Amino acid sequence: MIERIVILDNVDPLTFYGVNNANMQLIKNLYPKLRISARGSVIRVVGEDKETADFESKIRDLCAYVERYNSLSEDVILDVVKGEAPKERKRDGVIIFGLNGKPISPRNPTQQKLVESVSENDLTFALGPAGTGKTYIAIALAVRALKNREARKLILSRPAVEAGEKLGFLPGDMKDKIDPYLQPLYDALEDMIPAMKLKEYMETKVIQIAPLAFMRGRTLNDAIIVLDEAQNTTTHQIKMFLTRLGMNAKMIITGDVTQIDLPHKTQSGLVQALRVLEGVPGVGRVEFGKKDIVRHSLVQRIVEAYEKHDAEEEAEARKRREEVAKALEDIIEED
Repeated sequence: MIERIVILDNVDPLTFYGVNNANMQLIKNLYPKLRISARGSVIRVVGEDKETADFESKIRDLCAYVERYNSLSEDVILDVVKGEAPKERKRDGVIIFGLNGKPISPRNPTQQKLVESVSENDLTFALGPAGTGKTYIAIALAVRALKNREARKLILSRPAVEAGEKLGFLPGDMKDKIDPYLQPLYDALEDMIPAMKLKEYMETKVIQIAPLAFMRGRTLNDAIIVLDEAQNTTTHQIKMFLTRLGMNAKMIITGDVTQIDLPHKTQSGLVQALRVLEGVPGVGRVEFGKKDIVRHSLVQRIVEAYEKHDAEEEAEARKRREEVAKALEDIIEED
């Protein structure tokens, strides 16, 4: 009798073991001659050398499947233990498989352009209205790079700018104070990475989520970096952020220049950066429109209604300016 230990590397134990340990119980039933115990990410097996070696090999095959598809079913376990290759899931266009194996892929041609731009460029700007999925796709691409070991770190950032309201003093420690600004980034990650694995990544700083101000002084090597809501950066902030780019790193910057929450007369760093970096090799730019909105269909109509309202207000303001200018001309002529 010998004992072997198998570590579930890069795999979420809850996903591997299944609901109420159903997957693990099935595996135990398929190996009745072995004594198998599982705790956390460690599986111990005791038995004859040949059978324990086969068990270890099959567990590693199952781990590879879970790492790839983020799910594990009874059919897959049976196929692998019998020595058969599990059925490949359709991967055409899929960026990653999220929680419970949910495929995350581009939902329109513009999202596909973003995928291609990130592949071709080290810096990509994704611009457009809310609801187009630009941030979600950017984070999915970042998670894929992490899973494929194309990057060692995933860094997500946002400027901590209030969207029109004064939040005042927020209780708690530093994390408690800044988390409300960063919650949309957590929401996307929780769709793509199992909770235990995400917690491990956060604790080991493989995934880092921080306000833009915390980026100063850093050089970000071997990383994929996403800056969200970049329209709310100042000109100094975005220059500081862009110059953090290190070796073997990529940046994705998302923003909507129609929703700038900076103080009046403060220039948006995103607007300036787009102008300054136009035509620079290695910089991609993908623009989303109303037709690319993938939230509730009402969101597209809301965006269109506000655009119409803003256009009408601008036309009215222009008309008033022309009337004032004409009145001034008349007064000058009379004098």
